[in-house]
Amino acid sequence: MGSMIKKILLMTGLSLFLASCSQQDDKVILRMGHTLDTEHSVHKGMAFLAKKLDEYSKGTMEVKIYPNAQLGNEREMVELLQIGSLGMAKVSAATIEGFVPDMRVYGVPYLFESREHRWKVLQGKVGQELLDATQKAHFVGLGYYDSGSRSFYMTDTKVEEPSDLTSKKIRVLESQMAIKMVGAFGGAATPISFGELYAALQQGVVDGAENNPPSFYLSRHYEICKYYILDEHTSVPDVILGSKHVYENLNEQQKQWLQMAIDDSVEYQKKLWLASEKEALDAVKAAGVEVIYPDKTPFINAVSGLYETFEGTLVGEYLQKIKAEAN
Repeated sequence: MGSMIKKILLMTGLSLFLASCSQQDDKVILRMGHTLDTEHSVHKGMAFLAKKLDEYSKGTMEVKIYPNAQLGNEREMVELLQIGSLGMAKVSAATIEGFVPDMRVYGVPYLFESREHRWKVLQGKVGQELLDATQKAHFVGLGYYDSGSRSFYMTDTKVEEPSDLTSKKIRVLESQMAIKMVGAFGGAATPISFGELYAALQQGVVDGAENNPPSFYLSRHYEICKYYILDEHTSVPDVILGSKHVYENLNEQQKQWLQMAIDDSVEYQKKLWLASEKEALDAVKAAGVEVIYPDKTPFINAVSGLYETFEGTLVGEYLQKIKAEAN
């Protein structure tokens, strides 16, 4: 974090904290941010969360949602959560890596064997351990939203095997794991904020990017990118993250209501996600994008060496636990 930004945040921290979890007529108001469009399943999941929390609390708790990066990009929102200046946010697990190193495991390519395997892990012991690990960084991990699998999309390069990515500039999240992965494929990883990516693709700053089908569609990146390559290299979940400062100011009953509402919204969003994936792929195909279904084996082989780098580390231990859950 830049020193000037840090000073501003610290100077305004108290007033923002009061706004992040305020009381109005005996009502607790939690402010929640995300960077996505209001048509995205994440936003709809949050709206469902707000509805259920209102029901469970009998109107004594409210969630106010701020979409479209109104409160900043994901990293900026994470920093606001850390100092208690925001109540909750949806952020990619990749965004949290710099704060919670254990989360790097979710960025390991081809980690999950299926969607069923992924949710077995996320909603099981390992998923909870990783949510709990966020407390060391002054967060509270409250749950996961479905973010599907990430695949490459290119402006004018047809990719059918890793060698087609050689020297191509690929936008990635600010994640060391994502940077290493693109490097293993032969590409040149280029971290750029999501809000700046449309212009970067349009101006040729990058040759392509990688994301899930709904994000590719709703961002309108398909207007510039002719090819979408469903190699499904990573399945990095979205994390519902709370500020530890704000969370600890709730009483036990309020925490219970909040968790119930979040759990309900997770199941709701999972169903919306599946429908949105199909809708997105159908829409980009109709717009003229060529969707390529490559043989994944060469891609898996290209990144196999990354697994060895985690031997003897905590991430390596998590990898073993996650692979064991596939059986």
